Amino acid sequence: METNELNLIALAQHFSDEDKAREFIEKLRWPDGPICPHCGEINNAYRLEPKPSKKGTHVRKGVWKCGGCREQFTVTVGTIFEDSHIPLSKWLLAYHLLCASKKGMSAHQLHRMLKVTYRSAWFMAHRIRYTMAQEPLSSKLTGIIEVDETYVGGKLRVGAYRKRPYMKDRGEKRVYPSVTSNKAAVVSVLQRGGRVQSRHVERVTAENLKPIVNQMIAEDAHVMTDSSTVLKAGLIARKHDQVNHVAKEYVRYEDGVCITTNTIEGYFATLKRGINGVYHHVGKQHLHRYLSEFDFRYNSRKEKDGDRTLMALKSTGGKRLMLRDSVKVS
Repeated sequence: METNELNLIALAQHFSDEDKAREFIEKLRWPDGPICPHCGEINNAYRLEPKPSKKGTHVRKGVWKCGGCREQFTVTVGTIFEDSHIPLSKWLLAYHLLCASKKGMSAHQLHRMLKVTYRSAWFMAHRIRYTMAQEPLSSKLTGIIEVDETYVGGKLRVGAYRKRPYMKDRGEKRVYPSVTSNKAAVVSVLQRGGRVQSRHVERVTAENLKPIVNQMIAEDAHVMTDSSTVLKAGLIARKHDQVNHVAKEYVRYEDGVCITTNTIEGYFATLKRGINGVYHHVGKQHLHRYLSEFDFRYNSRKEKDGDRTLMALKSTGGKRLMLRDSVKVS
């Protein structure tokens, strides 16, 4: 199957059995021949054919043997698929469904469509998001950069979480939790016309923002934010313009430059529609993986669904995520 024909119908037709799915992964991972994960030799291995014996078959399908170190391996060794009992054909379908769905796909939907348990579907989705995580930027973002923060989480039920009133300065003052006390803060840095990277932070403070800004934004970049004083404090020594949303100012032009944060607001709209409408609830300990998913789809927005799926599949090598690691608080 040609890679430019990679879509849901093609996947269902061509990868109805494991042999075809395994062959596709082998061609994708090993375009120049099999690579031994033990010694690194390229194209110096031969395929072991299953042969019947008294105890069944002495080797399963898809096993290779290196001519150098004499170790056996399969195409899944050293990848996100290693030690998975889920068929590769279902893995390929899951990758395409998550990459082609603009706002994501819930584990319950994968569970129903792929006929796997909900626990397996949940873990599959997290492993796919893990492979979507972006590598550290090789160079800082330049040009026009939009920086903004948003809060992810449900509405605060004031009646259920209202604190007891207390006495202060001879007067009674009722203390209520803030509207963001049950939400997770997300800071995103977006290069206009380019990439976006999002981070989950405990609190949006200048102290927390400065390391992100220094790591990701070049000193000669033109940064645009809203009227937040916290963002302003974290952007000292960089060219900085603001739009005042409180005064209903969203766009203005100065010297031919469009000063706005509408681009990053559009990204936040997709992020929140996905989390609120598809996932409904995201634990803070898992939020960074969901951000990787939405960042990946945004950064590959100009690619076709099939090409985006291939990009994600090419990132499966050298990555492992165990269930005990995915459920622990990070």
